[in-house]
Formats: sequence, C-alpha cells, structure tokens
Amino acid sequence: MSAFFGKTFAFWVIAAAIIAFYFPDALKFLAGYISILLGIVMFGMGLTLRAKDFSEVVKRPVDVIIGVVGQFAIMPLLAYILCLVLQLPAEIAVGVILVGCCPGGTASNVMTFLGRGDVPLSVTISACTTVMAPVVTPALIYLFAQQWVSVDPVSMFMSILYIMVLPIVAGVVVNALFGGFVRSAVSVMPMISVFAIVAIVVAVVAVSRDQIARTGLLIFAVVILHNVLGLALGYALAKAFRMDLKKRKALSIEVGMQNSGLGVALAMAHFNPLSAVPAAIFSVWHNISGPVLATVFANMNDDQDNDDSASGEGNDFSDEHEEFAAPAQGAAQQA
Repeated sequence: MSAFFGKTFAFWVIAAAIIAFYFPDALKFLAGYISILLGIVMFGMGLTLRAKDFSEVVKRPVDVIIGVVGQFAIMPLLAYILCLVLQLPAEIAVGVILVGCCPGGTASNVMTFLGRGDVPLSVTISACTTVMAPVVTPALIYLFAQQWVSVDPVSMFMSILYIMVLPIVAGVVVNALFGGFVRSAVSVMPMISVFAIVAIVVAVVAVSRDQIARTGLLIFAVVILHNVLGLALGYALAKAFRMDLKKRKALSIEVGMQNSGLGVALAMAHFNPLSAVPAAIFSVWHNISGPVLATVFANMNDDQDNDDSASGEGNDFSDEHEEFAAPAQGAAQQA
C-alpha cells in the first residue's frame, strides 16, 4: 500500500486539491492541523537519518559547502528576481520567497538515487541545510521579503524549531533507541507522508479558494519557472566547479527541490493564507518534475559515472533508505 500511494502521489494531491477547490467549507478545518501534519512528515524524515548521513562533510567538505551555498543562494535569489520581474502581488511574492528560502528534503535524495547521481552528497547537503534552516531560513526571508511584508525572524525561528527540528530530533532518537523495530516499520512512512502532504495541500486550497480562482495561473507559472531554473542553475553551478556527472546530478536536484511543506506551515503561521499557495503548488509540481528529470539523468553517462557505478560508489541510498526508493522508482517509471 505504501508503494502504491508513493507511486500515485501526484494523482492524489491533484485530486484532493480539486475537491478542496469545489468544497472548501467542508475542509477548512484542516488548516488548524498543518503544523502537526508537517511535524509527522519531519518525524518520518528523522527516522531515516543516521550519523553517517553527515559523513561527507568530513570526506568532501568543499563539495558539501558548494551544495549548501547553492541551496541557500540560488533559490532565494531566483525567487526575489522573479517577484520583481513579474511584479507579483505581495501575498504571492512572499509565498514564492518562502519556498526559495526553505532547505532541501528527502525527496531530493530519492530523485538523486533514481537519476544515478551522488546520493551520499545529496543526503549530506539535505541534512546540513535542514540543521541550518532554523537560523538561515528566517534570515533569508527577512532579507528578501521585508519590502513586501513585515517579517519577524525570531518568531519564525521558533516556528521552524517546533515544526521541523524537534520532530526530526525525535525521529533520530527513536531510530537510535529502537533501530530494529524502526527498520521493520518505517516502510509505511511514505504512505503516511503522502496522506499528511495531501491534507496540507487540501487545507491551503480550501482556505485560499477565492484567491486561487483569481491568481491560480500566475502562481502555477512562477512556481514552474522557479523550479526549472533552480534545477538548471544547480547543474550549472556544479559544472562551473568542474564536478563530475554524478555530483552535477546531485546538485541540480538538491538546489531545485525544496521542503515546500515547511513553506506552507510558515506561510499559514506568519502571513496571509494565499502566501501558502505557491508552496502547496510547488509540492505538487516538484513531484512531477523530479521524476522526469531523474529519468533523464538516469540515461546520461560519462566515464567517471561508469567507474563509480561499477564500484558501487554513491549508491548507499539503496541499502540505507530502501523504504523510500521503491515507491519513488515507480513514479519515475510512470513519468
């Protein structure tokens, strides 16, 4: 069942969003549970984290630093430029910037695995940006969004701490104390995460239905542009530093895919509900663009890529995080 819902994730999100659009009053109550739902997703992420996920910081510090800087520089700058060029309304602009300032997530690790990229590098960058998010994300939002709205970075820091960091830490602790049980039960987490993210999207659509009706196409356009440009610039960044193909794949996906659920939670807690719509749409879109790009990447090759594949380097993810690989693989094959 978990594999099935993982494979059909995009379908459930789109179907649920349509239902919420036409029956918003019946589903608005879910808005009060967004933080809890995201906490569940983050707890599941914590269950899969291990100390070795940070090992590449010691082994390849330069690669990790490039990835982290790329994550926290390219997407926020892109968001800011798109908001200025397209002259977006304040509520939408804030939502786009929120997405751009969020860290990466588990989805980027899965897509890197499917695209035959450098998975240990991807996992380490995601782990590092997640740990840094309580400080870096509010600071970036304050820097780029303050011309549209008033931003309270301290309050936002506390929100990220409660919504994301504490559940992840709880998951890590549970994994450390009950590792055997966790490994046998964690395969159900993709299904739980799908339900949680679907519920978050439904809540956002229900409370923002009228605004979406007026600005939906504009939001879709800017979200798609933001994601596609992020993926392209992530690849270009790695190429500029003469990284091999596996690393270029990892940085492309790591930069272009965001923890958009966090963007939804922050928007609902600190800004107008309409500000949560770009993050909700991003959540749907990058689960379409990610598998498509992973399929393209999987068919790309160079000599270094062949050597690494033969030695098994960069594919630890299949052993350590198999519970997420199988559902996503089906999605990529469908794409």
